[in-house]
Order: sequence, then structure tokens, then C-alpha cells
Amino acid sequence: MGSQGSTGSLGSPESTVPAGAPRVQHQITVPDDVPMVVLLGRRDEVLRAIEHGFPRVDVHARGNVITLTGPVGEVALAERLVDELATIAATGQALSADAVERAIAMLTAVTQERPAQVLTMNILSSRGRTIRPKTVGQRDYVEAIDRNTIVFGIGPAGTGKTYLAMAKAVQALQAKQVNRIVLTRPAVEAGERLGFLPGTLSDKIDPYLRPLYDALHDMVDPESIPRLMAAGTIEVAPLAYMRGRTLNDAFIVLDEAQNTSAEQMKMFLTRLGFGSKIVVTGDVTQVDLPAGTSSGLRVVQEILTGLDDVAFCRLTSADVVRHRLVGEIIDAYGRWDAHQRAGGVTAAGRGEPRATAAPWREARTTSRATEGRERP
Repeated sequence: MGSQGSTGSLGSPESTVPAGAPRVQHQITVPDDVPMVVLLGRRDEVLRAIEHGFPRVDVHARGNVITLTGPVGEVALAERLVDELATIAATGQALSADAVERAIAMLTAVTQERPAQVLTMNILSSRGRTIRPKTVGQRDYVEAIDRNTIVFGIGPAGTGKTYLAMAKAVQALQAKQVNRIVLTRPAVEAGERLGFLPGTLSDKIDPYLRPLYDALHDMVDPESIPRLMAAGTIEVAPLAYMRGRTLNDAFIVLDEAQNTSAEQMKMFLTRLGFGSKIVVTGDVTQVDLPAGTSSGLRVVQEILTGLDDVAFCRLTSADVVRHRLVGEIIDAYGRWDAHQRAGGVTAAGRGEPRATAAPWREARTTSRATEGRERP
């Protein structure tokens, strides 16, 4: 991509630029094979996201030339962003404001990863949409699944642990790397007693397995799912049904593994047969086991870490791909937990109303890489 003008050393977009800092103008000529309508986004959505990400940089597009004017470091970083977005657009992939935010986060993080390499890694295309990792952490998780026989995906809600694992399972089935997919999770109630559930055994356990069915419908033609399940090509079952089995030539996903006991985890992992792969997912901060029962997902990290062909991938709030607030909520709970472990006592803990900010609260953070910058 051609460019004109001077660039300075790169700076973080969150850094405060001193008043009167030198400003530069830089022109970027977009190659002819990159459609400007794709690069700028529908109704200039991408262009506005770039402006939002770099409020100190004036961004103007005319023809196939994009002009950036602003502080030296930020113009240089914005130019890198445009270059990465153009590389993505050249593949024919649509761009969005979310992609811009994630690209900025990667460019400002302490990593050598290029956003274009992460955001164009396709796992599975189904029903007109493509499933791909959206963060460096998710990309590393997907690559770990390719390289290892057993992979543990550990992280908070919304980081795509189970969804990406199931996408890899469907991909492996379509490529005939395995003969069947086995999806399982423990039938543990999430902190509440549901009591007696009416119906057949299938009716009783289906509510616990519903999230797996939902993800499956995103990836496989819904009309073919009953046929595949009847043939045993896809099996969705509670963890208790795994005992006594040996699973050969299968891609096995254990979801909600934080709700397994240490004994159940050992039982599950030893179901591994020849030509099979296991992915275990869970969030150790959301354990619903009875008091006094150790989470198998916590214990297994102490037992299997360092074992060859076994990988532990830890995702964080930076890998959350749900609503922006989900990442902030996860971080807030993390700070609260740390405060509790340090022996802090809150008004809420004493059963008293709290009208003021709690001591563990920090300045509001956001997954948007550039919010919080001082505007001119």
C-alpha cells in the first residue's frame, strides 16, 4: 500500500499527547484490488470506527486516497491499522466496527501478531457465515487444538471456548479426520434447585444440554442433525453416560468442566481412544458443585500441566466476544474476588446498603482499546 508523508515512533493510542505536540499529514493510496466500499464499510461504518479509535487524528477519504492528520505517533499507528484492514478487505471479507476495535487492541498490545493474520483465519463456513477467531487468545486456542490431542480451554463466559471447540469438531468431521462428534457436559444445576423434572429421561437431561444443541444448529444444517444423531455421527449426552466407554476416531468436547469432580474428570479423560481428540472447556470462577467438592478442572491443571500432547489455553476478558459490558463485568468481579481474598469487608457483606463506590472499584475500563483517551 502506497503512502506519503512522515511517520514518527509508534505510540499507544491511550497515551496522553502533550498540548502543542507536532502534527503531521500522511496520505495512503489504497491499491486498486481493495474495494473502497469494503474498506470504509457500509455507510462508512469502518471509517467512523477509525475516527472513534483515534480521536486526535483527522481521517479523510477521497477516491482511493486516505489522508491522516494528527500527532506523529498516532498517525503512524492509524496507518498500520488501515494497512491491516486493507489486507483483510483484499480477501473479500467484510469489515465492521468490531473488527476495527479488535485490530486496534492487537496493534496496541505487547504482541507481534498482525490483525490481518488473526482475523482472516477461517475455521468453518456454514449457512452463509464464517466462524473464525476474533482475538489473539482465540487464535492460539484454535492452533493448540490443531497441535495437541487434549486441550483445556479455560476462561470466563463469552470467550468462545465451547463455540470454537465445536467448530473445530465439525471441521474435523467434514474433513473426515474423525468419524463422529461427542458433545457432553455434567448435569449440574447452576446454583438453584430445579426439583423433579417431568417427562422421559431425555426430557430431563435436554435442558442441561441445550447450549450444545444451540451451537450445533449454527454450524450444521438443522435438517441433517436428527439424521446424524440417529446414525451416531453426532452424540450429545450427559457426562454420566461416558463411564465404561472407549471413544475411538472421535472429536470429544466436554463443556462446563468446572462442574466435574476430580474423579469425574479422570473418568472422562481416560475415555480417550485411538484417533480421537478431546477439548475440555470451563470457567473456574463459576463452579456450581456442592460445598466441599473440588472442581476437577482446577485439580487437573495441577496434575497434567507439562504433560506432552496436552495443552492448557487460558482466555481472559480481552477475549470476550459478547457485549462490551461482559468483559467489564468479568473484570469487576475479578477485582471484587481479589478484594475478598485479601480480607476486605464490604457493606454488602454485612447486609447493609452501599451508596458509595466500593474500595475495590477502579476507574471504569472498557474493551474498546481507545476509550479513556483525553480528547483535545
